[in-house]
Amino acid sequence: MTVKRFHDILVPVFLMLLWPLASGAISFSASDHRPRIVAFGDSLTAGLGVQADESYPAQLQRRLDGLGYHYLVINAGVSGDTTAGGLRRVPWILNNKPELVILELGANDGLRGLPVDQTTSNLRRIIRQLQEAGTTVVLAGMKLPPNYGQDYTISFEAMFQMLAKEYQLPLIPFFLEGVGGASSLNQADGIHPTKEGYKIIVEEVLNVLKPVLDSHNPPASHKRS
Repeated sequence: MTVKRFHDILVPVFLMLLWPLASGAISFSASDHRPRIVAFGDSLTAGLGVQADESYPAQLQRRLDGLGYHYLVINAGVSGDTTAGGLRRVPWILNNKPELVILELGANDGLRGLPVDQTTSNLRRIIRQLQEAGTTVVLAGMKLPPNYGQDYTISFEAMFQMLAKEYQLPLIPFFLEGVGGASSLNQADGIHPTKEGYKIIVEEVLNVLKPVLDSHNPPASHKRS
């Protein structure tokens, strides 16, 4: 699939960056006092095109519950969000008092061909604000189709590795590892994962997330997969 098709599908549909609508993605009991993991991202986090309980944050919640990790996962994904939109949402994210944030933003910047320096600057500001509030950040890397040229795609991918090193962040090297490009694991648009695709993504996330959670609060016992 070409970047042009990605762009033609995503940009007209997702230009409505009404980030206050993100509040609709959050559903939890105020009496639930478990430490919070906020999944902060775009449509890949929101779960566009699948049922709410099939999105990666919902599936991650079930996997953590099954493994004995007592955390509350909050879905703060907004379809069409860019890093600029994410930056505007940081105060709202912090209002949820997360112990940990899984930061999955940048794909829409890349699909629009926005300058990598601009995306990098926005992600830096997001990471700094989260860290200054005492929140641990796990960064999700992303890759692009090659149609914008080798220099752009290489710089875009390297951006996540650079930021992870700069801010000493746990890195999910490629959020869509094993899913991107697989027609059987993506919806008809070829972009957004199916329920089964998100299941694979959750396992990739857990590979990075479990050591972080263990270092935060080593439990007496966990059920291991």
